[in-house]
Order: sequence, then C-alpha cells, then structure tokens
Amino acid sequence: MAYSCAMSQARLKVTVVPQYLEDQSQPAMGVYAFSYAVTVTNIGDVAAQVIGRHWVITDNTNRVEEVRGLGLVGHQPLIQPGGEFNYSSWTQLATPQGTMHGEFFCVTEDMQFFETVIEPFALVRTQSLH
Repeated sequence: MAYSCAMSQARLKVTVVPQYLEDQSQPAMGVYAFSYAVTVTNIGDVAAQVIGRHWVITDNTNRVEEVRGLGLVGHQPLIQPGGEFNYSSWTQLATPQGTMHGEFFCVTEDMQFFETVIEPFALVRTQSLH
C-alpha cells in the first residue's frame, strides 16, 4: 500500500513602509528618526507564528546596529493562512539616510521552524519644501 502526503508550506510575506519623522529628528545634533510600518501576510497554507526578530540597521557611515528580540512589539502573532498582522516601530540614525533588513523567526502549529527574510529597505530623510 502506498501513501502520498502533500507537504504544507508556511510562507510569510513582509511589506515595510518607512517614513522620516521630522518632528522627532534633530539634524544639528546628528539625530534622524524614522518610523516603519510593517505588514506580515501569511501567503502559505498553514498557520504560522512569529516568535522573534532580527534587524540590521546601517547608516551612511556604515555604522551597524543589530536588534534581536522576542516577538513583534510585544506580540508573538499567530497568523492564519490569508491573514495578516500589522505593527509600526521606529529607529534613529546618526545620518540622514541608511538601510534596514533582517528576518523574522517563525514556527508553524506543528512546530516546524522557519525564517522569513526582510529585504533591505531605505531610510531616507525627506526635505520639506517651504
């Protein structure tokens, strides 16, 4: 007797929208603040939980800061297939532009661990027109 088993796939898609925070920045002191809105969408066919994160933040002088921790803004969301989780956070740079990238550490309901890569995105100070 033969059995066949289709492997379920866990896949998360991460979309990030960064924004320069002019009112929280102090360019004369080398402080540039940025927010970033993150949407995590489950495009797989099994539920997945984000249990941790790792961000690599690089400014224009190639100074690197790494941030690791459990969950996303205090949550470890369980995202059902077709569902999404949204959050926002912020960071500061010593230069008016830089980049961020990283990964989320995830697990399926049946304890299969996987990582979701977050591709690099730009943090760029926008100039106000007066």
